[in-house]
Amino acid sequence: MSNPTAPAAPPREGKGLAAGTLGLWGSTVIGLASTAPVYSLAATLGFVVLTVGAQAPIAFIIAFVPMLLIAFAYRELNRDVPDCGTAFTWATKAFGPWVGWMGGWGVAVAGTVVLANLAQIGGIYFWLLVAPDLAENGFVVTVTGVVFIALMSWISWRGLEIGERMQNVLLAVQYLALILFVVFATWQVVTGTAPEGSTTPEWSWFDPFAFSSFGAFVESVLLALFIYWGWDTCLSLNEETRDPKRIPGRAAVITTLILLVTYVGVTVAAMSYAGLGDAGMGLGNEGNADDVFFALKDALFGPWAWLLVIAVMISAVSSTQTTILPTARTTLAMAVYRALPKRFATVHPRYHTPSFSTILMGVVASVFYVGMTLISDNILQDTILSLGLAIAFYYAITGFSCVWYFRRSLFSSWRHFWNRLVFPLVGAVLLTYAFVYSAIDMLDPEYGYTVIWGVGGVFVIGVGSLALGAVLMIVWAFFAESRPFFRGESLNRSTEVLVPDEDQPTYRSIDGGVA
Repeated sequence: MSNPTAPAAPPREGKGLAAGTLGLWGSTVIGLASTAPVYSLAATLGFVVLTVGAQAPIAFIIAFVPMLLIAFAYRELNRDVPDCGTAFTWATKAFGPWVGWMGGWGVAVAGTVVLANLAQIGGIYFWLLVAPDLAENGFVVTVTGVVFIALMSWISWRGLEIGERMQNVLLAVQYLALILFVVFATWQVVTGTAPEGSTTPEWSWFDPFAFSSFGAFVESVLLALFIYWGWDTCLSLNEETRDPKRIPGRAAVITTLILLVTYVGVTVAAMSYAGLGDAGMGLGNEGNADDVFFALKDALFGPWAWLLVIAVMISAVSSTQTTILPTARTTLAMAVYRALPKRFATVHPRYHTPSFSTILMGVVASVFYVGMTLISDNILQDTILSLGLAIAFYYAITGFSCVWYFRRSLFSSWRHFWNRLVFPLVGAVLLTYAFVYSAIDMLDPEYGYTVIWGVGGVFVIGVGSLALGAVLMIVWAFFAESRPFFRGESLNRSTEVLVPDEDQPTYRSIDGGVA
């Protein structure tokens, strides 16, 4: 029995982040914005159709399955350990410091690579709107991309409130463009005014057994996996969300479901309107694969075609801001638990953001972007092709961590059996297979745009970036400051994580903390 005269334990204040800033609405908005839905479709849909033709809709549905399964793993782990380090913290508690550190590194690699590519897309589409001739000027586009990274880094440093308000507006523009795209395309197909080659939707598009080959099936699913990535930003902001054990996980599941409906709906509308022909506006035309929306905008939107261009630019730029958030918070958590130098744990006293980690993320992404552009634009293109390896890597680690962390309660109820064992394990196994299959495929010198040391440049970049993390981890382990972490003292299964108590005073909630 507790002693009523004993002093109460001081409340835990966490890492200094702005507790209670987001509710369910804000968390879901940021999760959706992180996936860059318009840009992701523009950049991926054409290639998926080229790979599997009419089976593109079912490819997007199948790719959704491992994402949803891993979302359950995130939700279960977050309910027990609502720490902004997410994959790093959970993997450390499940498997120890070495696996945990690599999980955090996977998050950082994915964020850095995608930031560079988003910045380039934002720069290109900005000049397509303002002065189309400059969209092909590499120097101008690169400078513009760096400005976008700097601006979004400042917004992320300035505070989560201003970023969430901005994302509400930017996401609304994206979904307005997508809804109009579906409505206009469907109307023209129904009224018979669509261009030659259009077709009505068919149930055969959703037949999972109609793929021409197993290789084409796997390649299309791997392509489609990329466009779902980003929803886990909801979980990285858990310490800044009201009801951090429940709302972030719920927002992640809602985000993935909204994305499924969005991607399948737009895919069916585009296929119906443009058809699958290999000429003109057909989605089988290789000349349209880089950006399906750009190829269809004039015929479908007429004088309003600029709206689609704006939507792609906004999608890339808004995702630049939300991509900074999880990486900055992962490195913050790593520093708090001594897995990185303590400088990374600096939190702004007024804005309650991971100030040093945010600024450094922007600088590293800018240097990486400029460096890759100076070496070769082909190298930059290969970095985005390698992104799937980092994503599959840390998602799979999280899935396995869920199973092992909860191993003593897996069979205590049917809910635990499905949500803590079956769903996370199946998701992790699928992503592990995707990682291995992709890595082997990437060895082919014909894969991607470059060849390095006689093998595909995509393989060297993807596997090399993860291997670099292992080297840095070993080097850091020799520093005295890191020893509490690598000895399992600063973070292990039994240690309390540094998260705010639920009864702590919260900062102003943008959306009222809607639950």
